[in-house]
Amino acid sequence: MESVITKKGQVVVPVALRRKYGIAAGTRVIWIDTGSVIKLMPIPKDPVTALRGCSEGEALTRSLLRDRKEDKKLEG
Repeated sequence: MESVITKKGQVVVPVALRRKYGIAAGTRVIWIDTGSVIKLMPIPKDPVTALRGCSEGEALTRSLLRDRKEDKKLEG
């Protein structure tokens, strides 16, 4: 998909992407510059609810404890 930047620096988000990601008039977005790529992400109205469950099944507690153990080895 492709868009053109206007003289005012505006860009149109293609309708397929607006539908897929629930972007409507008034939706706030954030621009992320990674140094080589620019990303545009919609900001959810309730970020906490939007992120709920996103790390399910990733064994975060086990990972945290493993990392702490490795940190202790490096310290001592």
